[in-house]
Amino acid sequence: QVQLVESGGGLVQAGGSLRLSCEASGSTFSSYFMAWFRQAPGKEREFVAGISRTGENTYYGDSVKGRFTISRVNAKNTVYLQMNKLKPEDTAVYYCAADFFAAGYQLVRKYDNWGQGTQVTVSS
Repeated sequence: QVQLVESGGGLVQAGGSLRLSCEASGSTFSSYFMAWFRQAPGKEREFVAGISRTGENTYYGDSVKGRFTISRVNAKNTVYLQMNKLKPEDTAVYYCAADFFAAGYQLVRKYDNWGQGTQVTVSS
């Protein structure tokens, strides 16, 4: 099991930027495929971005392509989500998740390890 703690959320105006961080502990971070999901009120949790163990491969949901960037620093046990050109519809609680394998990376049910979430609010 790996423990995940997100940080960096907050209130930002539309068009602004935020960087989220997710720090892992309790297991070998470089063994995990890492992902970011988000959940807005009344909506299902949705895939935002994913990154392979080495960081070589990245994946994005259609709604964030070209605006968000996922990265990781294995030496710091941390994965990041740089969010630019934020829109009000990006408002949600953002969660990081970890799994050993990349297969099915967009599926919520695939992940056993989740952080507690961090709130992102984008005002218009």
